[in-house]
Amino acid sequence: MTNYSADQIQVLTSTEAVRKRPRMYIGTTGPRGLHHLVYEVVDTSLNEVMAGYCTHIEVDINADGSVTVRDDGRGIPTDIHSKTGKSFLETVLTFLYRGDCYGNGGYKVSGGLHGVGIIVINALSEWLEVTVWREEQIYTQRFERGIPVTELIVKPSVENRTGTSVSFLPDTQIFSTGIEFDYTTLSGRLRELAYLNAGVKITFTDRRLELIKSSEPHIESYCYEGGIKEYIAYMNRDKQPLHEEVIYIEGDRNGIQVQIAFQWYVPSDYGFPDGQLLGFANSVRTLDGGTHIESLKLAIRRTVSAIARKLGKLKDADPILGWMDGLECGYTFIIAVKVPNPIFEGPTRSRLVNVEVREFVEFLVREKLTEYLEAHPDVAIAIVEQVIRAHNAGVAKRQERTLLRQQELLKD
Repeated sequence: MTNYSADQIQVLTSTEAVRKRPRMYIGTTGPRGLHHLVYEVVDTSLNEVMAGYCTHIEVDINADGSVTVRDDGRGIPTDIHSKTGKSFLETVLTFLYRGDCYGNGGYKVSGGLHGVGIIVINALSEWLEVTVWREEQIYTQRFERGIPVTELIVKPSVENRTGTSVSFLPDTQIFSTGIEFDYTTLSGRLRELAYLNAGVKITFTDRRLELIKSSEPHIESYCYEGGIKEYIAYMNRDKQPLHEEVIYIEGDRNGIQVQIAFQWYVPSDYGFPDGQLLGFANSVRTLDGGTHIESLKLAIRRTVSAIARKLGKLKDADPILGWMDGLECGYTFIIAVKVPNPIFEGPTRSRLVNVEVREFVEFLVREKLTEYLEAHPDVAIAIVEQVIRAHNAGVAKRQERTLLRQQELLKD
């Protein structure tokens, strides 16, 4: 009989745990996980943006392939953490945590704090260096594969500024498929974040001169005062809108903030589903959906169905229209919610599960979208007719698939 005792249980430090099972924290050690490292660091700066303390975020891909993210926020606190006995800066870089580790009221709304945290970036990097400007001091510390190799170094600051800078080089021992960042992938996400956080400036610089085949760094800046309305216009720039004005609604209840933008357009003839619905929670892209997206879909179906009945396009006995997943849909929707205590599925925060979000989103959409469509009857008619076409096309497609299956069964 095999002995089983406490000595046989392997106890890992936080960084060892991350390095042993990296996919538990970033989903994959392929390109998506590699780029997720950058997103996590940027999310910590966005916490300062959403709290009203940061106006500019800089993201650089350095000549050696490392990445630097700088902001002009308040700077990560550097005082001693009561529970770890380490500086707070070292604590967030070496201890796994969940929730608002910045203390009670640190952030009313946050994205990065509810993800895997920058400890994961630290653990999965060959090296990481952090610099903090606060209280007229400069604080610096270096880590290698998650382990501090210097103490927290403190010097007087000659700059009248605050903020945080994090530089890191992903570890090739973890990312065996390579650590080369894709400019297009990162620029798309950073542009998206600028739309989601109206007014913040994000500067993206690529200094890999040999790779970009240039003698000067490639620099782009993103700043959009129009927020997600402007994002819809950007996404639909090559499409023929069904209504020129982007429909926009917003609301705030019990700390939950909701922004939604809609625009239908004339669908293409390419033979594939023609529609996009992007969902975000605290600026985090929820790729796998969640309560905010589910309630938005249901509210749109119910609202458009009710308007269709008022216009005589549907009979009272007809069921509500189905979701626009056919070839005739032609729509771009964005929903961005900010939740004080978000609950996500998985460490990469791909799905929002807060129940309280569902009720508020559905109420807001049904009330505000109904008001808009009743005030703009021409827009209402155009949308209703297109949604009905998409619904009918979807029904016909499902009936065709059912008939084909029945025919195959009869052959057997």
